[in-house]
Amino acid sequence: MSNELKTDNNTDTILNLAAQVGKALQAKGLILATAESCTGGGVAQAITEIAGSTAWFDCGFIAYSNASKTELLDVSAALIAQMGSVSEEVAAAMATGALGSSNAHLALSTTGIAGPTGAVPGKPVGTVCFGWANADTVHTERLVFSGDRKAVREQTVIHALQGLLRFID
Repeated sequence: MSNELKTDNNTDTILNLAAQVGKALQAKGLILATAESCTGGGVAQAITEIAGSTAWFDCGFIAYSNASKTELLDVSAALIAQMGSVSEEVAAAMATGALGSSNAHLALSTTGIAGPTGAVPGKPVGTVCFGWANADTVHTERLVFSGDRKAVREQTVIHALQGLLRFID
């Protein structure tokens, strides 16, 4: 029962953040694109739950495999090989690639290890890298979340939206 309540609270938090993002983007006349790996489209889903999101959301890329990161977002295969797909460098390239492959002014990206498997030395389960980009700058972060796969993905969506709000201002 408490797990169900937690999910409802996270859902409410995510939808509230998505609505705040929409208001902030619309107030500045900006359009958003997303490039998601570990969240599997969770950020885009939250955004499109908000009525009127057509006015401020262009598209979302779910680039789960390394090949799709290269093909859809123009992330260098050499960069992925050198840094790993879960890295701030790849998150930056994903966000930049989403800008270049869309009509957006801003993009956010998520790439991580939601678990329960996939950990590598220095990158435990729960490691997530984020990118937020516009035409002038890219900001990245690396965090490690705790919990099961669902919890890691929900925390990632929440942080991605919170980071976007900070990036917009």
